[in-house]
Amino acid sequence: METFSIRKVKVTIDDLDAFLQKINGIAARAGTHIIIFDAGRMAGIAHVMSALRHAFRARDNGTMISARVEMEALLYAAGSRQIVEGTRFGVHAGENQAYLCLCPENDAAWRELAPLFSPADDEDWETITPEKADLLCSLFSITAPELEVCGIGRLPDLVLERVALLEVYR
Repeated sequence: METFSIRKVKVTIDDLDAFLQKINGIAARAGTHIIIFDAGRMAGIAHVMSALRHAFRARDNGTMISARVEMEALLYAAGSRQIVEGTRFGVHAGENQAYLCLCPENDAAWRELAPLFSPADDEDWETITPEKADLLCSLFSITAPELEVCGIGRLPDLVLERVALLEVYR
């Protein structure tokens, strides 16, 4: 299993294609995978870690449905086989709060990435606000009866269940 490190960051992106080319160049030079998740669509760090573990397991088992492990991680984050859905869990043009992941950890890559991102370590992305709960329920087709039975505190667990179910749907 691949090792990884995750940082909470903020980034403003003017040109998404140019930004992703720059990220891919850094990854290639450093010999690492750089995966960036939109924090607004993630149910916390456990969701990020689950998507990464599933993606690298699929790579290791030869069962990936995408060409790159970076996209595979986004697909798992989305709990979907559809590339369009997966890309929605990555960064977008404009202001982003994001989980920046390196797989494996690489100091040279972190040094190159540092000028592009602002740290967001002091922000709480684990708390699920009512607005985020509504978004997560919509994104992952979590019904009101499911939420009523489990309770809002278990919403991240329901999201993780959807992520894990993607393996079954392959």
